[in-house]
Amino acid sequence: MKRSSIPAIEIDNLSIHFGKEEALVKAVDQVSFFVPPQQSFGLVGESGSGKSTILRALMGLNPRCGGYMKLDGESLTDKRSKDFYKKVQMVFQDPFASLHPRHTIDKILSDPLAIYGLKNKEQRINKVMKQVSLPNKFRFRYPHQLSGGQRQRVAIARAIILEPKIMLLDEPTSALDVSIQAEILNLLNQLRQELSLTYLLVSHDLAVVSYMCEQVAVMQQGHLVEILKVDAQGMQPKSPYTKQLNIAAKGFDRKIIDQFMEEN
Repeated sequence: MKRSSIPAIEIDNLSIHFGKEEALVKAVDQVSFFVPPQQSFGLVGESGSGKSTILRALMGLNPRCGGYMKLDGESLTDKRSKDFYKKVQMVFQDPFASLHPRHTIDKILSDPLAIYGLKNKEQRINKVMKQVSLPNKFRFRYPHQLSGGQRQRVAIARAIILEPKIMLLDEPTSALDVSIQAEILNLLNQLRQELSLTYLLVSHDLAVVSYMCEQVAVMQQGHLVEILKVDAQGMQPKSPYTKQLNIAAKGFDRKIIDQFMEEN
């Protein structure tokens, strides 16, 4: 399949500031990158680096103060249309917080269909339940009756039921047990291939983004440090900050830390 030369997502000199004067915080400061169609692009960095702020800005939840954002070549205005939210869906970090506790899984999946007037409700719900590997018996249960991994599968099902082109993933596995994280990541990889989706994935974990993404942008205190390509050998970080993140992802090792300090 020939891919379009127009980026699915384009960010150019994006700035997002909060507060004024002495209390001014530059959460995102002149960040630029683009994501080709049907690719997975990672934003990685420690807490407060601005990566999740960019996702919220794309969704229209954070106002920008500079730069522009485009989807499929079209500039995004401050207000998002109804069609935008059908085309772009988001999966949040905590599936328990993002699912209505008093709604059954059936209602959670039915609501987006009702909002957009989509027919064939039974067929669509059964289809997405299969796509995320959830047994049909869970359909009339409540979120608290499911495990964390099952809840995140519901959140993913809710996102894909509208057949979007772009998925924004905000730390989609960090709230899950380690044993479940790989299952969700494999599911997301599978869905991207099957549904020709474009991903923008936020994580603090270089191991996750290197597994999921073709390119990774490293963020630090609102700035873009570097953009790395992921190949068979993984990533080859150049900046000391990215090297530190890479070491942190591998856990504590005194020898590796001492070697890093000597080289930098």
